[in-house]
Amino acid sequence: MLEIGLSHYLIVSAFVFCAGIAVMTLKRNAVGILIGAELVLNAANLNFIACGRYRVGGLDGQIAAAFVIVLAAAEAAIALAIFLSFYNSHATIDVDHGDALKG
Repeated sequence: MLEIGLSHYLIVSAFVFCAGIAVMTLKRNAVGILIGAELVLNAANLNFIACGRYRVGGLDGQIAAAFVIVLAAAEAAIALAIFLSFYNSHATIDVDHGDALKG
């Protein structure tokens, strides 16, 4: 019978991380970049949980993942507020127009 081990979780996490990096580099839309950042954070969460699972007393991974989830929620809220403000002033959320922002 096939048993799922740590290496399987790490391979999936690496795939999700690479997908997030690819989305962040290839998208010009600010929301797409935000989605890529969320994928990268989810890959980190998967690593924390998987490594904590295969360690004795592995609650540390779950605690770290909870902090990353809180960080991701705060990051998404702030980023969406910035995107809405940018859209109200420039009528686009294309990141190439971001150089027009002032202080």
